[in-house]
Amino acid sequence: MTIKGKKPGAAPKKAPDAAGAGGETHQVAGGDVATLTTAQGAPVADDQNTLRYGARGPALMEDFHFREKIFHFDHERIPERVVHARGYGAHGYFELTDSLADVTRADIFQRVGERTPAFVRFSTVAGAKGSFDLARDVRGFAVKLYTQEGNWDLVGNNIPVFFIQDAIKFPDMVHAVKPAPDRDFPQAQSAHDNFWDFISLTPESLHMIMWVMSDRAIPRSFRFMEGFAVHTFRLLDAQGRSIFVKFHWKPKLRLQSVVWNEAVKINGADPDFHRRDLWNAITSGDFPEWELGVQLFDEAFAEKFAFDVLDPTKLIPEEDVPVRIVGRLVLNRVVDNFFAETEQVAFCTQNVPPGIDFSNDPLLQGRNFSYLDTQIKRLGSPNFTHIPINAPKCPMAHFQQDGHMAMRNPIGRANYEPNSWGEAGGPREDPVRGFRSFAAEETGPKVRLRPESFADHYSQARQFVISQTPIEQKHIGDAITFELSKVERADIRARVVSHLRHIDEHLAATVADGLGLPLPEPAKAARPVIADLPPSNALSIVRNGPHSFAGRKFGILLTDGADAGLFDALVTAAEKEKAIYEIVAPKIGGVTLSDGRALPAQQKIDGGPSVLFDAVAVITSADGATLLAGDAAARDFVTDAFAHCKFIGYAAEAIALFAKAGLADDLDDGCMVLKTDADVDGFVTACHALRFWDREAKVAPDAGA
Repeated sequence: MTIKGKKPGAAPKKAPDAAGAGGETHQVAGGDVATLTTAQGAPVADDQNTLRYGARGPALMEDFHFREKIFHFDHERIPERVVHARGYGAHGYFELTDSLADVTRADIFQRVGERTPAFVRFSTVAGAKGSFDLARDVRGFAVKLYTQEGNWDLVGNNIPVFFIQDAIKFPDMVHAVKPAPDRDFPQAQSAHDNFWDFISLTPESLHMIMWVMSDRAIPRSFRFMEGFAVHTFRLLDAQGRSIFVKFHWKPKLRLQSVVWNEAVKINGADPDFHRRDLWNAITSGDFPEWELGVQLFDEAFAEKFAFDVLDPTKLIPEEDVPVRIVGRLVLNRVVDNFFAETEQVAFCTQNVPPGIDFSNDPLLQGRNFSYLDTQIKRLGSPNFTHIPINAPKCPMAHFQQDGHMAMRNPIGRANYEPNSWGEAGGPREDPVRGFRSFAAEETGPKVRLRPESFADHYSQARQFVISQTPIEQKHIGDAITFELSKVERADIRARVVSHLRHIDEHLAATVADGLGLPLPEPAKAARPVIADLPPSNALSIVRNGPHSFAGRKFGILLTDGADAGLFDALVTAAEKEKAIYEIVAPKIGGVTLSDGRALPAQQKIDGGPSVLFDAVAVITSADGATLLAGDAAARDFVTDAFAHCKFIGYAAEAIALFAKAGLADDLDDGCMVLKTDADVDGFVTACHALRFWDREAKVAPDAGA
């Protein structure tokens, strides 16, 4: 449709900007710009903030505009999830290792050593159910804990902050990142105009963007990524006293990601890379494990902290409030049926047991409202708790009845409360054990307003960037440059770079240079940037990488006649490290080693590229190396491993393959010739590091170079 007075495809006429307290911008209706209304036609005065009691107070149920907007968004898809559609789950348990009885009455935190059944679903956010695993995206980290006092759904991500401060903006954020409605692409990608247009007009998103453009958004596997509940919650003791808490999941194997070019190729070679990794780890008995940590702080800390603890675009550095480890999460059983369990599992942030309560975080308040509505729509009935994966494992008693697909109903005459039927009258309230909210005193007008304390959008984004190692900073610059290179409108690209100038001038200059863009003036900032926030080592993947090769995978490329002793030494070293290995060969039938042993292969060379492995070894005979040198897939195997800065071990005979691949003169200290058992041990020890990052300057110059 052509709007009168405008040419098809033309950029919209710019309207005057209006800024809220938090610096968010939106267009004021005027001229050819239509007035935003509800679905009932009522003009909307503020589409940026939910109605709340006071600037930092709780959200109000009477906000009909928010309810209509989020209801419609929740019902946009059936039956696939609108977000987090691509997911994979497993069963396990949570074991308490340090009691929190001193600060909470929550039953799950009382008895050290007690195990609570758990189900965990990992996911990507933007892609459809059939998209690939290694999209650059946020990863969902949703944990359902079947406690003795009801289900606790700790629904988080692998990033501790979020794009938006207020839940009323969630439909807009997701619409912007999803495939454009007129063309239905790109799928599972944020590198397009709509997303970056939204981001460039929503500066509160800039902190999250630094995380998403970092290697955090392309994790090696679920087993190597952290989880965060994002929001500030409360813990309550038996006397109703409260302390604030933020929840963290820390992987036992520590942190590891892949590089972008590798991620793209993994998606082609194995779009199920993450789910296959989780399945294989659990079924082989190498159970994935995370520690649960808490950051505990009181009102006094919240008052003096430089940022508002209710702002979901902010985090509390671990240097300011250390993470106290209180338990461990172990995944030890795969599902029996994907649909019945992983697909039908329903998480709701509102599901908390007594002793855990909510803060006035406006995004959390909106999620509490939205998730229940979403599950009712997606699973077709308010009785989704009757589905086994969602049913509590503790006793239940209530007067809820009937409805679509009811599997059980209360027994007896009384289906209401209060009643006078005595013991036959069913359950009653328990003022002692029952859930109680924190008795907060709220003041202030009933307003749609973003608090001034939410207005700093750049300082923590800057802190994240300066907390990265140089190689990680380079990857952020490369990622933003790549994403913006797919944006067609130059004004959107320039607007993004104008925000980057508040975060890091070098980053802004690198991205501008990589795009061939003049450095724009800095965007208007609602508040001055706090430039002296110290780096936080906890924010870096490289500084928190693995200490061993445990849980990672070697790819061993073999040919007929390969040195049997060298192969045996490598397998022994890998097994000692509790690592995984797979044999790659010219034929899936395998190879015959120098001692006459026949070994089957797990991968054929053109189906087992080096991107599937964390480090590679090439053990060939002289004839075998000559054979591989003529095979394009074999040459790609070594050139990709080299380009992705992986450690490479090789038998001396394999040099013919490296020469044909053009690498013979470039082999560096990350490429190790293997002749003796000591050589093999040294190679495996070197592989403890994430990558041989010294190579990157040669194989992947800066974005602006």
